[in-house]
Amino acid sequence: MKKFINKPSDFVNEMLEGIYASHSDQVTFVGNDLHCYVRKQMKKDKVGIITGGGSGHLPLFLGYVGDNMLDGCAVGDVFQSPGADQILEVTRSVNQGRGVLYLYGNYTGDIMNFDLASEIAITEGIQIATTVCNDDVASGIKGEEHKRRGIAGIFFVYKVAAAAAAKGMDLQEVRSVAEKARANVRTMGVAFSPCIIPEVGRPTFSIGEDEMEIGMGIHGEPGIRREKIRPSDEIVKEMLLPVLKDLPFSARDEVCLLINSLGATPKEELYIIARKAIKIIESQDIAIFHAYVGEFATSMEMAGASISLCRLDAELKRLISVPACTPFFVQNQL
Repeated sequence: MKKFINKPSDFVNEMLEGIYASHSDQVTFVGNDLHCYVRKQMKKDKVGIITGGGSGHLPLFLGYVGDNMLDGCAVGDVFQSPGADQILEVTRSVNQGRGVLYLYGNYTGDIMNFDLASEIAITEGIQIATTVCNDDVASGIKGEEHKRRGIAGIFFVYKVAAAAAAKGMDLQEVRSVAEKARANVRTMGVAFSPCIIPEVGRPTFSIGEDEMEIGMGIHGEPGIRREKIRPSDEIVKEMLLPVLKDLPFSARDEVCLLINSLGATPKEELYIIARKAIKIIESQDIAIFHAYVGEFATSMEMAGASISLCRLDAELKRLISVPACTPFFVQNQL
C-alpha cells in the first residue's frame, strides 16, 4: 500500500485537520468533533441543509458545504456511515429556526442513523424533512428504484436544493425542489480498478488488467457484468444508453450532463468520454444546458468514471444556474 498516510487509523482525522487548516475562512467543526463539518459563516433565516456519508469520496460529501450550497456534513470513516450523534450535532448547528433538510444517498447505515437523528431533533422542536437520493440505474431495475444507490448524480440535488434554500424558500418548498431533481437524475458508472481502504491495506476487490465492471458501485459493490475493456466510445455508449432509456429522456428535453472521475481517471480521459456522450445526447435531439466534467464523487484511487444526466424544467434550470462557492467547488452564474 503506497499512500501519503501516517497511521491508517488517523487517516480521516488528519484529512479533516488538513481541510480545516487550509480553508479556515470557509469551514469549521462543532461539538469538539472533527467529523461535524459546517460552514464557517452560517446564513441566517434560511432552511438548513445537511448531508453525510463515509469518507473516501471527496468532494462528496463534505465538499459541497459552502456559499449557496449545503450548510453542514456529518463525516463518517472511510466507506462508513456517520453516527446519529454526529448528524444531530450538525443539525443543531445549522438550524436557523426554519427547519433542516436531510439530503443523502440511499445506503442502509446512512438511512438508519439519519432517521434516528431526525427523531431526536423533532423532539427538540427542530423541523426535519428528508430526501434520499437513488440515481444509480445499475443497482435496481425499473420499478424498483427504491433499491438504487445514490452516487454522483446527488450533486444536482445538492445544487438545486441549496439554491432554493438560499432564495428563502421554506422547508417543504426546498424538499419539493430536491425531490423533483432526485426524480429527474440518472447515473451509470464503470470501474477499471479497485481502491485500497487505509485501515484494510489491500484492494477492496480484484479485477483483471484487461477487464472492466459495468455498473460497479462507489464502494466496490457488484455491477451488472464484468467484461473485457473496449474502446472509449463503445464504453460510453454502454453507460449512457441505459441512462437515456430509464427516465426516459426524450427529444426536446433540456439536460445537465455530469462526467465524473472515480478517483484515478484523469481529466484528459473524462473529456474523451464527454466528447462521445455529447454526440449521443445531441443525436437524440436533447439539448445540453451545461456540462460538468471533473471529480464529483470518487472512490479513493479507483480508476473509472460515471455519467449522470439531470432533466431540467424552468425551475431546476434557474436553480442550477445560481453561483456557488465551497473549498472544493466553484460555479459562476450560468
